[in-house]
Amino acid sequence: MTGDRTNKRAFSIGFRTSIITVFVGVVLLVGLTLVYLSFERVTAITRTAASGFIEKVAQLGADHVDEQFKNVRDNLDILSSLPPIQEADIVDNSRLYSLMAAMLRNNPQLFNLYVGYEDGSFIEMDVIDRAKPAFRASLKVDRDAAFRLVVISRTAGSAPVTQYLSENLIQVAEVAGSTGYDPRQRRWYVEAFENDKTLLTGPYVFYATGEPGYTLRTPLKEGRRGVAAGDVLLNRFEDMLAQQKLGPSGLAFLFNDAERIVGHPEMNRLMAEIPERQDDLPQLGALRLPALAPIIRSWRDGGPAQQFFDDAAGRTYIAAVHRLETAGSANVRLAMVAPLDEFYAQIIDERRTLFALALAFVGATLPFAFWLGSLMAQPLRKLVEETDAIQRFEIAERPRIHSVIAEIEELGRSVFTMRSVVRSFASFIPRQIVQQLIETGSSLSLGGSRREVTVLFTDVADFTAKTERTDPSQVMIYTSRYFAALSDEIMRHHGTIDKYIGDAVMAFWNAPADDPDHTINACRAILACLAANDALNKEFRREGWPPYDTRFGLHVGDAVVGNIGSSDRMNYTALGATINLASRLEGLNKNYGTRVLVSAAVRARVGDAFLFRSVDSIKPKGFADAIEVSELRGEFARSNEADVAMCRRWDEVFASIVRDGPAETTLVRLSGFLLDHPKDEIALFHAQRFRSSAHDAGATA
Repeated sequence: MTGDRTNKRAFSIGFRTSIITVFVGVVLLVGLTLVYLSFERVTAITRTAASGFIEKVAQLGADHVDEQFKNVRDNLDILSSLPPIQEADIVDNSRLYSLMAAMLRNNPQLFNLYVGYEDGSFIEMDVIDRAKPAFRASLKVDRDAAFRLVVISRTAGSAPVTQYLSENLIQVAEVAGSTGYDPRQRRWYVEAFENDKTLLTGPYVFYATGEPGYTLRTPLKEGRRGVAAGDVLLNRFEDMLAQQKLGPSGLAFLFNDAERIVGHPEMNRLMAEIPERQDDLPQLGALRLPALAPIIRSWRDGGPAQQFFDDAAGRTYIAAVHRLETAGSANVRLAMVAPLDEFYAQIIDERRTLFALALAFVGATLPFAFWLGSLMAQPLRKLVEETDAIQRFEIAERPRIHSVIAEIEELGRSVFTMRSVVRSFASFIPRQIVQQLIETGSSLSLGGSRREVTVLFTDVADFTAKTERTDPSQVMIYTSRYFAALSDEIMRHHGTIDKYIGDAVMAFWNAPADDPDHTINACRAILACLAANDALNKEFRREGWPPYDTRFGLHVGDAVVGNIGSSDRMNYTALGATINLASRLEGLNKNYGTRVLVSAAVRARVGDAFLFRSVDSIKPKGFADAIEVSELRGEFARSNEADVAMCRRWDEVFASIVRDGPAETTLVRLSGFLLDHPKDEIALFHAQRFRSSAHDAGATA
C-alpha cells in the first residue's frame, strides 16, 4: 500500500507549481498563439506577394535577355542591308570592316559578326579579348591585335586569309586561312533557311574558341543568297544574370529543354566541374537543388510558373520560370530562384520581437503567479500535513487551519473534525485497525481468518485486596495511568491492544498488520513493560498508592483473528487455544513466584536472543501434550554473567528433575542450587514438590 502511494506521488505536482504552470501556460498559449497566427497570416500574404513579385522580376529578366538578343538582331538586319554584304564585296573592303568593327564595339555582348554565302564565300570579324585568354594565346599574335578578320572569297578565287587588326583597324599580322572551312555546312547557315523566323541557334560549343555560346542569324533579304550571323558567348551572360538575382541568395539562370544550364552567373565554374567534359553543358543537378528539376518539368507540362519547394536543409524557396520570345526552336528559358525567408526577413525579426515581448510579459507576471500560488498553496500544504499526520496516527490536538478561500476553509473544518473523530475512534478500536481502515478505505465487517499470533496476558497481583477499600475514582485514575504505561510500550513494539479486562490486559502481535518478528517484538515489549511498571510503582509509592505488581503470560500459535459481535457493535479480537494457553501461563506465575512465563514455542522461536530458564512441564486442559514452561529473564546481550550462569546451572538441575525425578543425584543438585540461591522461588517450588511426593509416598506405605 505504501509503495503504491509512493509511486503515485512520484508523478504528482505541487499545488503552487500547478497554479504557476497553468498561469504561465495560459499566458504563453494565448501570446504565442497570437504571434503564430499573426506570423502565419503574414507568411501567407508574403507568399502571395512573393509569387507575384518573382513573376514580374522573371518577366523583366526575360525581357532584358530578349532585348539583348533583339539588339543583336537589329545589328544583323543593318549588316545584311549593306550593299557590300549583299554583293559579297568582302575582299579588301576597309569601309565594310570599319562598319563591322563599329557594330561590335557598340554591342559588347557580341563576340563576332560573320556572313556566309551560297558559293562558300565567308567573312568573319572577331573581338579577340571577348573570349577567354586561352583564345588569344592559341592565336599567337601580338598584344596590339584587337580584331581577327577571316575572309574566304570563292568568286575572286583568292586563297583564304586571316588578318589581325588593331583597335584602329591597322593590320598587325596576316596568315593563311583554313581551306577546309565551309559555312554552308554549319548549323547557323543551314537552319537559317529551314526556319527563317527563328533568330537563335544554340547553345553549342563554338569551333573557333571551344566555348559554348549562342548564334543569332538571319538570311539575307536581297542580293546574294546567304546568312548574316553573330555569336554571343555564354560567359557574357554571367554579369547580366548576376544582376537579375533576388536577394543575397537568389539565382537567375538560363536552361533548355534538355535540362542543361545554358547561362549562369558562375557558368565558368559549372563548366569546370563537369567530369570528362566532352564539350557538354552542365545539368540542372549542378545547382544542388533536387526539387527544382521536377518543378521545371511540371511547368513544361502546363503547371504553374511560380512554385515553392524546400531544399535538403528545410529552407523554403520560390521559383519562377519564363519563356524567351527570341529563343525560338532553341527553347531557352529563364528561371529565377530565391529563398522565401529573404522576402520577409524583417517580418521574421518582428516575429522574434513579438516572441521576446511575450516571454517578457510572462516573466513580469511570474512574481504575481508565485505570490498567488503561495497564498493558495500554504493552507493546502498544511492540510496535507494534517491528513498525513492523521494517517500516521499522530492525532494530537492541533489548531484548526483557516483560509480566505471558502473551499479551503471548509476543507480545513472537515480535516479538524476528522482528527477529532479518529482520535475518539482510536480510543475504542486498536490503532492498527483504524490505520488500516484509513489506508485501504475499507469498512469494518464481521469475520476473521486463521493466522499465527503471539498472545500476551497480564494481571496485577492482589489487585482486589489493594483497591477494595480505596476511593473508586482514585482507582480509575491510577489504573488508567497503569494501563497507559503498559499500552504505550506494547504499541511501541508493534503490538495490538485487544481489550482491558478489569486490571488485566490482552494484546497480540502479527495482526492486523503483518510482523515477521512478532515473537521477538512481544518479548521486548514485556521487558519494556516490566521497566515501565517498576518506574510507575516508584511514583505510586511516593504518592501513597499501593504498587501494581504485574505478571505476564506469553504464547505463540495459530488463532482465529477478526471482528466478532454484531453489525452494530463488534470487537476485533483473537480466539482459540493459543489465547487460552497464554492466559493460563499468566495465572501460573503465582505458583512459581515468577513475573513472566512463556511457552516452549516462544522460547524456540526467538532462539538465543533472550535469556530463559526452564520452569516446569504442564498439561493444560484441552492440550494432548505437555507444555514446557520457561521464565523470560531478559535480552541475552544485556544480561550479566552471573544471571546467565545461574540460568544455565538451573537448566542442568531442571534437566535432571525431568530425566531422573526425585533421585538422589537430582536432590543433591537441587540442594546445591538452593544452597547458593536460597530464595529462588522456582527451586523452592520443585523442592516442595519433592517433599510432598515423599510425604505422600510415606503415608501410603
